[in-house]
Amino acid sequence: MVAASTSSKRSPVSRTASAANAADNVIPNQQMTTEPASAPTVGRIISGYQIPVINERAARAAAGILFLVGILAYSEALHTANAAALKPFGMLFMADMAIRLIAGDRWSPTMALGRLAVRGQQAEWVGAPQKEFAWWMGLLIAAISCVTMGFLSAPFWVTMAICGVCVTLLFLESAFGICVGCKLQTLFSRQEPMYCPGGTCGVSGKHAQDTALENK
Repeated sequence: MVAASTSSKRSPVSRTASAANAADNVIPNQQMTTEPASAPTVGRIISGYQIPVINERAARAAAGILFLVGILAYSEALHTANAAALKPFGMLFMADMAIRLIAGDRWSPTMALGRLAVRGQQAEWVGAPQKEFAWWMGLLIAAISCVTMGFLSAPFWVTMAICGVCVTLLFLESAFGICVGCKLQTLFSRQEPMYCPGGTCGVSGKHAQDTALENK
């Protein structure tokens, strides 16, 4: 009788231990089936933002670096009346845009230099989709410029006009934070842009909170 009573008293403990062991066996299996979200090619995932974002300060610094190289090449071409000086810049620009879009902006040389230049500043996160659209537009302009110079042997003024558009866009972004490609993205995309520079489009989450704090 005593043994039976002792056995009955221990049985709840045994059942509790068995349940705990079963839970331990289930939790790892559940964790194994839950795969983390893969990192986006363009931009990065930041808590509080609904879409991938890019540091606007680094992007503007990268645009400034490309603008500096571009304006030097453009001035040399104007001075010599020869578009040959624009070829290295065109190749650099096209390669940099291609790296951002295919491999990811983290591998872009100018973006890396831009992040290095603003490493001590507070990041300003903007939506990656509109930046990606702007970079596709820049890649298209660079490709057209290279084709006109290399294969079509277009007149000098045609090449200068196309490269002039590219240099102007870089200047607007680096100096004033105006991303023309980002604005054009609203015309060709069904989804409204989010987290635009300067809060010029709909914002939500952490970006809206940061904006509210800055306005106080």
